[in-house]
Amino acid sequence: MTSTSSGERYRGELRYEGKAKRVYATADPHEYIVEFKDDATAFNGVKKAQIGGKGQINNAITAHLFPQLEAAGIPTHFIEQLSSTEQRVRAVTIIPVEVIVRNVAAGSFSKRLGIEEGTPLNHPVVEYCYKSDALGDPLINSDTALSLGWATEGQLLRIRELALKVRAFLVPYFEQRGVRLIDFKLEFGTTPDGAVILADEISPDTCRFWDSQTNEKLDKDRFRRDLGGVEDAYAEMLRRVTAPVDG
Repeated sequence: MTSTSSGERYRGELRYEGKAKRVYATADPHEYIVEFKDDATAFNGVKKAQIGGKGQINNAITAHLFPQLEAAGIPTHFIEQLSSTEQRVRAVTIIPVEVIVRNVAAGSFSKRLGIEEGTPLNHPVVEYCYKSDALGDPLINSDTALSLGWATEGQLLRIRELALKVRAFLVPYFEQRGVRLIDFKLEFGTTPDGAVILADEISPDTCRFWDSQTNEKLDKDRFRRDLGGVEDAYAEMLRRVTAPVDG
């Protein structure tokens, strides 16, 4: 085991490795260490590459935003940033239902419904996916999650409530920084006492960010669609997220 910058915390056995992060045990069974990777995947892992500095940027953006969400009344797993690529978090059991909140038609939503990308939506659309890399995170509805025991009715109601609270915070936050929040994906977990809290990350990996003036894409779509300038887009989002805003 290797010690982290927190001194008394230790990175123990690897508990989980996903496409963008590794999760390690610590000496405290109620806490984990999350390490952000530079690995990038698209199209259910068919397209793979490394984006230089991605892990550091996603860690920094998440570490900047999660405490602000916490202050806005949205409970999260975040405790502290430990290093450029690591953070200490509360240990949760991830609910295998990912939530997508859409403000503007884009990506699979546009293709699925034949709606031109960039069309504003009159009401936020909340969608659910089954968290399964093997199946490509298929779209589901709440009845499917209930029927197959992936979440309870109470958990689904709380997830929707929190997802919309996250939206209410993030949309004006990014507007002030010249960014349109097109859509975003969230994951939630449960604590030992059963509370549902926000987990995972908020970053260009999990959100679609468009420049407010030019609609330039500042997110993972630059990798998915071979647009180039991926590293620059991620770095620009970190700059905007962390830059002070007048007023």
